[in-house]
Amino acid sequence: MEKYNLLPQQLRYEGLVGDDNFFEPEPLSKELILRTHKASYWEKLDTLSLDRKEERKTGFPLSRKLIQREVIIAQGTVDCTQHALKYGISFNIAGGTHHAFADRGEGFCLLNDIAIAANYLLDQGQANQIMVIDLDVHQGNGTASLFQSEPRVFTFSMHGAKNYPMHKEQSDRDIPLEDGTGDPEYLSTLREQLEELIPRVNPDFVFYQSGVDVLATDKLGKLGLSIQGCRERDFLVLDACRRKDIPITAVMGGGYSQQISHIIEAHANTYRLADELYF
Repeated sequence: MEKYNLLPQQLRYEGLVGDDNFFEPEPLSKELILRTHKASYWEKLDTLSLDRKEERKTGFPLSRKLIQREVIIAQGTVDCTQHALKYGISFNIAGGTHHAFADRGEGFCLLNDIAIAANYLLDQGQANQIMVIDLDVHQGNGTASLFQSEPRVFTFSMHGAKNYPMHKEQSDRDIPLEDGTGDPEYLSTLREQLEELIPRVNPDFVFYQSGVDVLATDKLGKLGLSIQGCRERDFLVLDACRRKDIPITAVMGGGYSQQISHIIEAHANTYRLADELYF
């Protein structure tokens, strides 16, 4: 959790952002939660009544503070969509809870903020075709499951083949990568995918899961990207959206390198690139 405090400090220190670039979301409404998640599941979260097995799968000890954090993060991603529609790009400095399903939480994810925000855009008529570009090292299994029967949301996940979750859901496009995949192969594969998918899907809004657990230094990742390679990954995504004038909301996702400086530098690069490309 340390990175959530350190990253804004770093961005302010560099003069990249000021206080007026940040916003604090209110808690998400029950109505928006139930648009994406089952009422029976939300009731268990809201009353802190997950059983031990369900709680263990989330990876967190259940608490009121945890639930409050989740609903604020999800509203943050909803709010980000409105800033992206106005400015072209926006960031949730948390978010990326892509392992949350309609009826359960997994892998440190309780509510799927990307899915909630995507459904909000569709319901408000603010997007007709959404693309989720999930480049966290772990497959976005919850997001894939939630949108399996929704043609207006195209899910693309490029992830470690042998990493969590061991059982993968079916995204609209899955690219599993072998352990140790480094910069050249990763970047050429991503470039090919984006060059094919963006014109074919023709999205009018993109969600970008920009996890930095793809780094070679990550304790859980198993891939082999350098910090510069991770930056080039971000450039490919952001530049592709900018050139097509597609609004994009980026969420932080994972990052578990032993040295916190690696995590902060890789995440900060995403913001630096946004500043260079959009502002």
